[in-house]
Amino acid sequence: PILLPGAMAAAALATPTGLLKLPPSYEPPSSPSFGTTYGRHSRRRPRLCRRGAPLLAVAAGEVSYTEPEEALLEALVGVQGRGRAVAPRQLQEVESAVQTLEALEGVPDPTNSSLIEGSWKLIFTTRPGTASPIQRTFVGVDSFSVFQEVYLRTDDPRVVNVVRFSETVGELAVQAEATINDGKRILFRFDRAAFAFKFLPFKVPYPVPFRLLGDEAKGWLDTTYLSRSGNIRISRGNKGTTFVLQKSADPRQMLLSAISAGTGVKEAIDDLTSSKKGVVVDMNTLAGEWQLLWASQVNLYISITKAI
Repeated sequence: PILLPGAMAAAALATPTGLLKLPPSYEPPSSPSFGTTYGRHSRRRPRLCRRGAPLLAVAAGEVSYTEPEEALLEALVGVQGRGRAVAPRQLQEVESAVQTLEALEGVPDPTNSSLIEGSWKLIFTTRPGTASPIQRTFVGVDSFSVFQEVYLRTDDPRVVNVVRFSETVGELAVQAEATINDGKRILFRFDRAAFAFKFLPFKVPYPVPFRLLGDEAKGWLDTTYLSRSGNIRISRGNKGTTFVLQKSADPRQMLLSAISAGTGVKEAIDDLTSSKKGVVVDMNTLAGEWQLLWASQVNLYISITKAI
């Protein structure tokens, strides 16, 4: 990060748009690596994002995304509650990006691919009125992490929906028996669920009598797009819900999620800057207009980082 004098920081924060414009004549130190700090008060790290720059551009050695996949991830920036709060225009952008990927050729017959196996983090879902109780109750809470675990190549094939409240509190796991119907569809039937709290030596049953629900406990899940890198999946459920899931936790996406949730931002910043140590960047890219995404209390300096 580069620390700017307080006068420039104050000007950025004082503008109605929250934008800071660096002149083309600005000459930063030559080719520092990420994690380098100049000046005092380096622990105070507000972040600005350059307007018009790709928020999820891929650095060398990281998971790569195709242009349509990056377009979807960028369309999701700023969406709260994994779709709970989203402006109509942004929702249209997300839906358009989803449809573009579904029209492309991802992994054929995704349910028969090993790439579908494992733990997937939910980053977006539509929320129709017919959504399940767990979706209505937990999915829209930014401070919770929501995962879907898919295990189809075992003696007991399963799909497990996991709500992780925090690393110190615990999680809720709702499990379903799974059967591959065809190359895209998984049939499932919920059969058990339980809370696993860190402070208890036993699991607490989830109070839903799945056996008494009959067909209400059954459903299907179509995978309409699975990236060839195995890191992006789009699925549609029998209740009309669309899910966007990501397998690899990208530090940049984690930072944006933390900013959206309003918690854990400092830790996410530290993780991102640590992952970029030793990566040399062209500091001439600092010139331009930047949009403020998050700030901590600032006295003399403000630290800015391009979303990379």
